[in-house]
Amino acid sequence: MKKIFLVDDQPIANFITKKLLEVEGFNGEVRDFTDSTEAFEYLSNEDESLIFLDLNMPVMSGWDFLEELQKRNIKHQVIILSSSTSQFDIQKAKLYPDVLQYVVKPMNKQKFLELAGNIDYLKVS
Repeated sequence: MKKIFLVDDQPIANFITKKLLEVEGFNGEVRDFTDSTEAFEYLSNEDESLIFLDLNMPVMSGWDFLEELQKRNIKHQVIILSSSTSQFDIQKAKLYPDVLQYVVKPMNKQKFLELAGNIDYLKVS
């Protein structure tokens, strides 16, 4: 079964993404975390899945999260979902092979449909 994990310290951002997944017919498991450290520990034991990851979070930033995934050779596909429009962040994200896309918040239906058109994991079966 397909699983998607939402990692963002803002509950409303997770809520919006979760609702878009439901509305667009994603029928796999969706689990959200507002604590990135807790999310990392949980995802360390999960099979490869898709993660929507914020960058600016307390304790463990999205960058720290990506570094730890890479360091421990934990494989997940990642979509960065951030409020940062910095070209530095956008370019830095391309250095991580597991990052599929960089999306600027807020998530909306148009952005989601573009993602779904480009990422097989999001296609409704």
